[in-house]
Amino acid sequence: MSLIFRIVFIAAGALTALFVARDALNFTIIQTFVAVLLVTVVVGAGSLWSLRRKT
Repeated sequence: MSLIFRIVFIAAGALTALFVARDALNFTIIQTFVAVLLVTVVVGAGSLWSLRRKT
């Protein structure tokens, strides 16, 4: 489980670093928000994929 969280936070850190400087005070907050968005997108894509396969 921790490996999954690490992978998500690495991806979120890379995406966040494109828009926010790493030494900004709110970098970790924005990184967490981006990580939650990534998880939401993956879960949403998985649910849409399962709907597509059933029809």
